[in-house]
Amino acid sequence: MTPREAALAVLRASEEPLHWTVVLDRALRAGYLDPFSTPDVRGAMLAGLRELAASGEITRVEKGVFARDLARDTDA
Repeated sequence: MTPREAALAVLRASEEPLHWTVVLDRALRAGYLDPFSTPDVRGAMLAGLRELAASGEITRVEKGVFARDLARDTDA
């Protein structure tokens, strides 16, 4: 699973916006990411979150805090 996919999975499972550190922690604990096989897992997660926010798949609520796009989730 890529960091982008992991971030999306974590945010979809959450009912509330999450700080990026919580997204990373939950992705690691769930086994979505392996810090030993993903170089710079922190940077990769931040890049994935930026990509998701830029594409409109998630919403940046405030600095460092992201939420799933509820409108997009209900359309699927």
